[in-house]
Amino acid sequence: MTGCGLFPDDDKAGGPALTEPVGVTAQAGSATSVHVMWNRPVSTTDVTGYEVYRGSVRVKELSAEQHMVDVTGLRAKSRYEFTVRARGKDGSLGPASRRVTVTTPAAVAADGSAPSRPEGLRGHVDGGRAVTLSWRKAADDRSVVSYDIYQGTTKIHSVGGTQTRALLTGLRPGTAYKFSVRARDAADNVSAASDPVRLTTARGKNEGPGTAPDDFRATTRRADGAYYIDLAWTPPETGGEVPAYQVFLDGEQATTVMWGESAPPDAAKYSFYIGKDAGARHRVKIRGQLPDGTWGAFSPERTVTTGG
Repeated sequence: MTGCGLFPDDDKAGGPALTEPVGVTAQAGSATSVHVMWNRPVSTTDVTGYEVYRGSVRVKELSAEQHMVDVTGLRAKSRYEFTVRARGKDGSLGPASRRVTVTTPAAVAADGSAPSRPEGLRGHVDGGRAVTLSWRKAADDRSVVSYDIYQGTTKIHSVGGTQTRALLTGLRPGTAYKFSVRARDAADNVSAASDPVRLTTARGKNEGPGTAPDDFRATTRRADGAYYIDLAWTPPETGGEVPAYQVFLDGEQATTVMWGESAPPDAAKYSFYIGKDAGARHRVKIRGQLPDGTWGAFSPERTVTTGG
């Protein structure tokens, strides 16, 4: 387990504390650009905007609705470090996110050839607020650095050149969407758009099952005269890190588990104290935070008994 912690719901003055944006990622879009994405803070206080920093230099100011940006004008084959800060309704800035580093690829001289258009774009709806897209790998005379996802004519997401799948969240229930994908190489040549795929989200407001943690397991153990509940699961495939999980015990939220430097991509574990009484029966379930900062679908609920 890389790390975890409890998130305090209130600051010392009794109100919600502005915390750092979580799930920050930086993906080279070309030799001279980087695509930065993040989730909104876990805290419930109002966020009015974000500031993106390259090292100590502020490079972008964005509205509260934006959770991604392309930082351009960079040098090829160079290492960069990015952080994001949220701004509260009183104008103050929250703490900086964890630092993420990225290295832009080498520039390709005299490369005027764009990648082939991505083929076979398919999609399926995950409830009322999310869809999953997949496509076949595009070809390039050097290599594909990234894929840009468009909603209509607006770029809304980007994934690395080795990925051919993306989860899009934060959509509106019962709404028709048209998506397409373009491939980009290191010289910033962009392919023609794929054939579009049209999807209509479900009318319900809940996230779909594709956003739920997989293979969720819960067991109890006894140590030092007390009982603990051990949880294990596979993170949902969101196209990025899942930086936080809410743990619900007997129908109530018990804690928020947050990872620091790097969230586990393939298998996650968490353990917590439950008491000293044998024969106590408990129900537990979890859900993860999605790329747009909302919470995904719940895992199946598991029932455990201490000492059983």
